[in-house]
Amino acid sequence: MSEKDLDELLAARALHALDPEDEQRLDRALAGDPELRERAEHDEETAALLAEATVEVEPPSFIRDALLTRIAEHPSAPSVDSEAGAAQESGATGSDSPDGDGDGDRGPERKRRRGRRRLWALAASIVVVAGLGGGAIVATQLLEQPAAVEALDQIEVAADARSAAEDLPGGGTLDVHWSYETGQAVIVADDVPALEDGSQYELWLVRGEVPISAGVFNGGADEPKLLEGDLSQGDIIAVTVEDEGGSATGAPTTEPIVAVPTA
Repeated sequence: MSEKDLDELLAARALHALDPEDEQRLDRALAGDPELRERAEHDEETAALLAEATVEVEPPSFIRDALLTRIAEHPSAPSVDSEAGAAQESGATGSDSPDGDGDGDRGPERKRRRGRRRLWALAASIVVVAGLGGGAIVATQLLEQPAAVEALDQIEVAADARSAAEDLPGGGTLDVHWSYETGQAVIVADDVPALEDGSQYELWLVRGEVPISAGVFNGGADEPKLLEGDLSQGDIIAVTVEDEGGSATGAPTTEPIVAVPTA
């Protein structure tokens, strides 16, 4: 479990917003980590202090409308029981899932967990704004998701959504999500190490024999990154290590550390 996962789970626990599955995962982590238990207690104390200091106000109606609209646009995934039942009836196995990397449960499980946390984060931000009497400008900024998150939402509900998880040589995992229907691809770095000063990871869409730069990103932060440019049928999504800002020649100068065929 990454530090970002722990931070999200601890914050959600302090607000009593964890579902039973994530509650169990966090309990297991807390049982063997005294330092983590101290962090959990600190978060709970902070949440209690905020609750005592917050003046109850009527939230603006546009906040409720915006939240309901977002929930309608991104319905929650089917329950685990429902998916299991459907799989048994059809005789399908996890390896047959188009949205996976060979681990049948990994892709859907990550989607469910990510979706729950996004809705929690959105609701929590609205509560904070309402408690502080925030205005329309602040609330609107909170309700606007980064382009990469928005693209990932669109990919995950696309009929042809696909994903793969690749382990990097230096540690960490790169989750790659794509859809020809949306023409988009997004990578999510999980514990990918930061590079030395002056270097960045560069993304590529390899189209036939032609590599097309799709942007750069830094390690050390588990944030999604939307690949620049439109994804085409048969593209290979690759990652190389380049000078800061990307390859000056417009072509890779090192061997790819990740290469994911999308076809």
